[in-house]
Amino acid sequence: MRTHLHTDWRHIPDEARGMAAALGNFDGVHLGHAHLLHTLHAARPDLGLAVVTFEPHPRELFRPQDPPFRLTLPDERLSALSALGVRQVFQIPFDAAFSAMSAERFVTDVLHEGLGLRHLACGADFAFGHRRGGTVTFLSERAEELGLGLTVVPALADAGGPYSSTRIRRLLQDGYPERAAEELGRPWSIRGIVQHGDKRGRLLGFPTANIPLGRHLEPARGVYAVTVRLTDGRSLPGVANIGRRPTIDDGQESRLEVHLLDFDGDLYGQTLSVALHSLLREERRFAGLDALKTQIALDATAARAYLAEMLRAGI
Repeated sequence: MRTHLHTDWRHIPDEARGMAAALGNFDGVHLGHAHLLHTLHAARPDLGLAVVTFEPHPRELFRPQDPPFRLTLPDERLSALSALGVRQVFQIPFDAAFSAMSAERFVTDVLHEGLGLRHLACGADFAFGHRRGGTVTFLSERAEELGLGLTVVPALADAGGPYSSTRIRRLLQDGYPERAAEELGRPWSIRGIVQHGDKRGRLLGFPTANIPLGRHLEPARGVYAVTVRLTDGRSLPGVANIGRRPTIDDGQESRLEVHLLDFDGDLYGQTLSVALHSLLREERRFAGLDALKTQIALDATAARAYLAEMLRAGI
């Protein structure tokens, strides 16, 4: 079944109303989020499964000076939620006016009247409304008054504590995409549109697709073994560099440059999803372009070997 995205909570079609919805930002859509959704579905299997989330992330509105931190932007988040069985995603535009909405109005005007929800689920630390004035206790009281069900779900945890987007960001920034994948339930991916670069990779014999990191978190800089999903659904092996290219020293911001190992074609303007599997080496400066070209060839061989081993292991 197709997952439907709604970005105007005031105009929800009748067929999307009457859902059981989980509330939250869902950045990353990790195993903790999956646990929340599975618990909600178990509580109300008779209702369609939905999510109420926000775009942009509230932190992006309140702290625009912060470095980019997002694990998933809307398209990738929607795909991940769809894979978990979510059928309706209510993506509420989070702007200054909405941030000033009281907790009372959020429950009554948005959740009850606007979206027509019948059952809610959230974590025990969920807070909402102006200055995060709405607590789970308040939500429970108002939901009961409005005839809405509520399931408060304890956080999923392991020996290291609760699963969280913050914990996954730290793993990626420390260079451990394999461990991040374990907590996400899938490899972490950067999705973006291929842009024209300086064609230097082509001159070195390794043409690359250049994708700006944009609002994505910047993981540890270096070279990664990756798989790349094309717009036609194919998934191809690749090797990617994330960083500022210190050998070339072009002074530009960090970017993702990916070389597809078994592909020859034009990708400009296409949207690719690049999944990071392993950090092969950290970013470093080389003596010149010849040394860089030699290292890129070694990186490509290492990436191919790593991905082939993944395939043999059934990962």
